[in-house]
Amino acid sequence: MNISPSRTLLSASWLLLVIAPLPALADWPSWRGPHDSGSVALGSLSQTDYPDRLSPDGYLWRTELPGKGCSTPIVQGDRIYVTAPVSGNDALLALDLNGKILWQTAFGPEDAGKHRNGSGSNASPVSDGEAVFVYFKSGTFAAVEPDGSVRWKTDLVERFGKDTLFWDHGTSPVLTERHVIMARMHQGESWLAAFDKSTGELAWKVARNYQTPVECDHGYTTPLVIRHDGKEAILVWGAEHITIHDAASGGLMWSCGNFNPEQNKLWPAIVTPVVIDDTVVVAYGRNDRGIPRLHGIRLTGSGNVTETNHAWKRTDVGAFVPTPAVHNGRLLVVGDQGEVECLDPNTGKTIWKDHFPRNRFKFYASPLVVGDRLYAAREDGAVFVADIANDRFRLLGESDLDESVIGSLVPLPGRVLVRGEKHLFCFGKPVAEETAGVN
Repeated sequence: MNISPSRTLLSASWLLLVIAPLPALADWPSWRGPHDSGSVALGSLSQTDYPDRLSPDGYLWRTELPGKGCSTPIVQGDRIYVTAPVSGNDALLALDLNGKILWQTAFGPEDAGKHRNGSGSNASPVSDGEAVFVYFKSGTFAAVEPDGSVRWKTDLVERFGKDTLFWDHGTSPVLTERHVIMARMHQGESWLAAFDKSTGELAWKVARNYQTPVECDHGYTTPLVIRHDGKEAILVWGAEHITIHDAASGGLMWSCGNFNPEQNKLWPAIVTPVVIDDTVVVAYGRNDRGIPRLHGIRLTGSGNVTETNHAWKRTDVGAFVPTPAVHNGRLLVVGDQGEVECLDPNTGKTIWKDHFPRNRFKFYASPLVVGDRLYAAREDGAVFVADIANDRFRLLGESDLDESVIGSLVPLPGRVLVRGEKHLFCFGKPVAEETAGVN
């Protein structure tokens, strides 16, 4: 069902300013960006082109959202795409770069979230420029054309059964050259599957089952598309194993275990791994309970590399929910309580560390790095900007958006998108003041 914006209560509220035209846009087609790094270079812009404070009275535009969703928006060309419920139905929204809603495509009824910070729209969309692919907790899995029409739709819960996750589904779809990939990791039949981008037909599906302590087989992470042994491949983290699969067939190429030798219980996989050169860094454990684990694994060899490829391990730094970002080839970890630590991915050694202001609320959104600027949001709506140039941390700005922020921040040239519980905000620097109306 395609819903015209004029038939909804959605609106964009405009400040009294003139918005400068955007320079050529580098797409942000998935939740961690084009390189799965959570970071972007400045390009033709300078650091001063980006805001050093995300003030609630300083946004360029703010668009009301129709319902609670926790997914991260994506940017493809001149469109912003974000999932959210519309009148109780799962839906995908398309906006232009000024925050105007162009269309909304609704599917079936949503399956609302169980966790206070969850929703039925946790998974983020992904796009190849020809379609947008979406998944919802209800099981709805679909491809949507740029005009909002549905290319295909299927129900993965109906086809493969309901997941047994303790909390709300978090895994987002990813794209290979030929397929859209989905993973399910839970207590029960776990799998990795590929679907034809054009038709939605199942191309392959492989089992991914491991025996683990209670809840350690529950996975909320998103697969990564990488190159391994000269081939397009899919890296998956969950059930205490990293596996690499051939993108064409799903065949297992590489695996690594031994992430919980003490057999701790209640350690779900939430943080998506980060690949830097030939190392994948995996945050595990329960940093929210003072039991962090951070592993550096070499992505060399083939087969089962458990005994050979563990390069380093830290037991004093990590994250339970936020996925780290990359800054100048280094790993940047933002912990659940606002700890910030920069590490060498090859050795695991700390280069510098600091902390955002302490508070009882936690960080769920994953950090964004733009040049030498770090953007981070806390669950209560506090948003922070820090300068991290020259191996040091300097807090530039702290603001309160007065609504929860769970989705990760997204860059536009000279601007930053923040998806709150009620609104999508765009922050940047106005070039002039002018009287403007409110839509």
